[in-house]
Order: sequence, then C-alpha cells, then structure tokens
Amino acid sequence: MQDAKPDDPQDGLDDAALLRYSRHILLDEIGIEGQQRILNSHALVIGAGGLGSPVAMYLACAGIGTLTVTDDDTVDLTNLQRQIGHRTAAVGHPKVESLKATLKALNPQVTVNALQMRVDGASLDALVQAADLVLDCCDNFKTRHAVNAACVKHGKPLVSGAAIQFDGQISVYDTRAPDAPCYACIFPPDATFEETRCSTMGVFAPLVGIIGSMQAAEALKLLCGIGRSLNGRLQMLDGRAMEWNEIHLPRNPDCPVCADRPAH
Repeated sequence: MQDAKPDDPQDGLDDAALLRYSRHILLDEIGIEGQQRILNSHALVIGAGGLGSPVAMYLACAGIGTLTVTDDDTVDLTNLQRQIGHRTAAVGHPKVESLKATLKALNPQVTVNALQMRVDGASLDALVQAADLVLDCCDNFKTRHAVNAACVKHGKPLVSGAAIQFDGQISVYDTRAPDAPCYACIFPPDATFEETRCSTMGVFAPLVGIIGSMQAAEALKLLCGIGRSLNGRLQMLDGRAMEWNEIHLPRNPDCPVCADRPAH
C-alpha cells in the first residue's frame, strides 16, 4: 500500500484499521471517508439493557469513536435471557460496567464512557450536547420525553426503539429537518400511557436484538449521511407473524416541545 498523502482520507486509518473495517470500506456508500466519519463520531446510548446491548455492540464493532452509555441498574439473572451485552459473571454488577467490558473486548479502540446514572436535568442536557446523535434504549416514558426535549433543544438526531412481548417499534426523530416531528408530536407528554415492563409483561428474546440492530443501522446511516432514514416514519413489528407495518408521522404544529424549536 502506498503511503497516504497528508490530505488523503486514509490518513486517519492505519493498516489494522483498514483491515478491521474493510467490509465497510468496500461499500461504495461508506468507503474510507464514511468510515472515518464513524471513527470521528460520538454516540450517546440511553440504557444498557435489551436494546442498548445490540446497539452499543454493533456501533463498537463498526468503529464508533466514542460511546457514552448511561444506566443506573445492575445486571440481574433475568436479564441474561435477552441482554446480550452481559455475562453470567456480571450478575450484581453495574450494567454500564458490564457492557463496557463487552465493548472493549469487541473493539479496544473505542472510547467507552460508562455512566451509572439515571439521566435527567442538567446532566442529560450536557450529555446530549456533547454527542453527535442519541439512541433511546430506555424503558419508561419520563426518560424518553426528557431525552427528546434535550435532542430538540440541541438539534441532535434521536433514534428511538421499544420492544415488549412480541411487539417492537423504531423511528428516527431528526428535528434538523423543518417538517420532521419530535417524539412528543407523536406521544404527547401530557397523555396518559400505561407503562409496560418486561418484568410483568415478558419479552421475546430476539425481538430486542432485531430492534436494537435496526437502531444501530439507522445511527450509522445518519453518521455517514447515506440512504433514507426513518425520520418521520414509525415502523412496527409483529414478531408473532414477523410482519412489519409503517405509518408516516406528521409534525404537530402545536407540539409543546418542538413547535418553537430554533433553526439548526
């Protein structure tokens, strides 16, 4: 291989990196420049459980430069049925530390910030501002709305996923586009939604892998600027029949969160 010129896109990739990410680099839509964008990116993952595990693992394998993962929970034996980022030996340990160990084993070059905390207020605001995009992998509406509000405030794309029983859903809320809705346009903050938890409702193990992998795919597409994202579209999976349905999501001009959002 010829030496890279100072302004050559290969300048930031050594031989080991070129080999590790060669299957991405072979894709015309990504190539060396796209892979470099991934390497230079910072993703914030809210939740280190069923969705957060495959999200973080695929982003780490793809070479994301920095991953910040937040979760205040510890690994429980019941998590191991589906939360593939954790091992039996991690039971009782913080989920973020367990997931960090898995990510570093997959790709030692990735910087992983493991934060054992429930994000809200000023801490969430600072974390969202520092990231290039945010992936919502949590399990409650309060956190989802707080994350969405911070993303709208800072103009950061939000990749949101959910899974319970045999049903999953995924969408992208990228309010940098003027006609794009935010999460609150679709799920109003003042509406009453019944919280559904895996601990009481159950969840089909591979379902979180399907939705989490799609979240990682949407994130990588956004970072590379390729393809068509799920912005303004909600995809819903019926895992029993393995059937997808898609609905288009309009922006709510009276949304209490994004109606007066600043131009980014």
